Amino acid sequence: MSELIIYTDGSSRGNPGPGGFGVVLIYGKHIKEIAQGYRLTTNNRMELLAVITALESLTRKNIPVTIYSDSQYVINSIEKKWLNNWIKSDFKGGKKNKDLWLRYAKVSKDFSIRFQWVKGHADNFYNNRCDELATTAADGKHLLTDAEYEKEVNMVQ
Repeated sequence: MSELIIYTDGSSRGNPGPGGFGVVLIYGKHIKEIAQGYRLTTNNRMELLAVITALESLTRKNIPVTIYSDSQYVINSIEKKWLNNWIKSDFKGGKKNKDLWLRYAKVSKDFSIRFQWVKGHADNFYNNRCDELATTAADGKHLLTDAEYEKEVNMVQ
């Protein structure tokens, strides 16, 4: 069975500000790109949403997946088991992005996932492509609403 390779990146024009994510999925000779922009969000939300969207787009489960990301936030939260502790404590202490982390926890159960950090804005072709997809999406005209984030921001103000 072949391994699925996923590259992800998130972007935010201001933090918070308009944002977007980009995904490149590679399975054998097949390559698929996904991108979406949001009118108000954060960079970390877009980094995480890129991973979630990539996994949610898959129709085959139980295949080995390697996810390449330049987000220490995403990789450390998962690889260092911070997410497990956040879930156990119901995100006590104001841990951010609970909605997305719970969504990730649910979708990730169907896969054997390995994360690999890549240096952002360096010489990795697919990481750079994801950055281009993410920034183009953030600058686009058809921006979606990151409803959970905007609800959270409005409650704080």
